[in-house]
Amino acid sequence: MTTATPDPEIRARIEEHWRASELGDLDTEHAIYAEDAVLDYPQSGERFRGRERIRAQRGGHPADRHFTISRITGGGDLWVSECVITYDGAPTRSVSVMEFADGFVVHETQYFADPFPAAESRAALAERIPGS
Repeated sequence: MTTATPDPEIRARIEEHWRASELGDLDTEHAIYAEDAVLDYPQSGERFRGRERIRAQRGGHPADRHFTISRITGGGDLWVSECVITYDGAPTRSVSVMEFADGFVVHETQYFADPFPAAESRAALAERIPGS
């Protein structure tokens, strides 16, 4: 398996995207997307085509949202962000897989997972993830 060299400019754009998401700056948040980008939410089966539709569906979200980035990793045209998105005080873990072309996101798939309690049967095998 070969790994692509991380591009510091793309990483900086992703960090700016998440900062803008936290601040509610829709213009900056969506500047990362190509005009014809596609956003998929597999859990709900929804696909949004085009930067303006992606922006419109996020801009109309009724919840008070906050974004905490746990990790950003990637290289070349494929980048992954692990985050906690808090909706009206309830945290949801999210993984965002972004595919880039010419410096813009052309396809993003975002997965969401609600937290659940650890099983007692695994307690002797596991350690707590810091910050969780």
